[in-house]
Amino acid sequence: MSEAKHDRSSLTFSSTVRRPRLSVEQYVQGVLENNRSVLAQAITLVESNSPVHMEIAQEVLGQLLPHTGKSIRIGITGVPGAGKSTFIEAFGTMLCEKGHRVAVLAVDPSSPVTKGSILGDKTRMELLSRNPNAFIRPSAAGGTLGGVNRKTRETMLICEAAGFDVILIETVGVGQSETTVRSMVDFFLLLMLTGAGDELQGIKKGVIEIADALLINKADGENKDRALIAKGEFNRVLHYLQPATPGWETKAYMCSSLTCEGIPEIWAVIENFRERMTRSGFLQSRRQAQSLNWMQSMTADYLRTHFYSHPEVAKALPDVEGRVARGELSATSAVQQLIAIYEKSFQ
Repeated sequence: MSEAKHDRSSLTFSSTVRRPRLSVEQYVQGVLENNRSVLAQAITLVESNSPVHMEIAQEVLGQLLPHTGKSIRIGITGVPGAGKSTFIEAFGTMLCEKGHRVAVLAVDPSSPVTKGSILGDKTRMELLSRNPNAFIRPSAAGGTLGGVNRKTRETMLICEAAGFDVILIETVGVGQSETTVRSMVDFFLLLMLTGAGDELQGIKKGVIEIADALLINKADGENKDRALIAKGEFNRVLHYLQPATPGWETKAYMCSSLTCEGIPEIWAVIENFRERMTRSGFLQSRRQAQSLNWMQSMTADYLRTHFYSHPEVAKALPDVEGRVARGELSATSAVQQLIAIYEKSFQ
């Protein structure tokens, strides 16, 4: 039994790529020593959809878990054209210069047709990617067990175990993964542009409601005066909304990723947030709730996958769906029939 377990731990990722075979212990040691090669391989392991790789990944994560949780986790999203990657490069570079170690997890959209992703964020952050205190990992949001929830959460934990004390999670843009990312970070930052009236028409109110701060980017040159006006308009809107974090007032700020003006100030806001929420105990309770939500989400994903992949359910599904579509069967009756088929196999 132990020999078989050892063999699983020594599997390579692909028969076409020759890499040194790593045991669970080698993965753990390499991550804790911040060995970039091992760190990248460990993240590839947790991103794998192979059941064997997932089993090994959970063994690795189990040993790394005591070394996690010491970072500040920041989610960053924004309207199209808000300059998320440019901001993250300027923000991350400033943090590295302050002595922090920054990991950027950039979630790219997966094509529903090809299942592929562009994964171009690293090429848009050339300066930050060369910084020895930074680590950038673009990853696909692909629709697998847990999706972005599982892959990004577990990658975040690995980066924390490797000693990165600031984790930045960039979403692909307003409308896709914001709620999921909100459920795994401490602080959620929404990047905006000037022209607040027009921008408010093009952004979901729900995204503003889950943000801990709004940051108007590109506030430089002739655009600076417009940014000041936008800031005032956003703050008037925020005054009437319930804050995303109890005991914290969500406000609008402005910055320029080009001149770096305002970027140290937004970091001061985040540090103040962390200090206050830690002191009140809310940060710990938020993370506990996030972990429970993660567990429940993973359980629901597993049960859903197991249900629809059941041979008898899969066989009956087309006929049942057709009868519902034609109005011959109610949705409730259809669900009851499929569940009865599923449960019958366990009797």
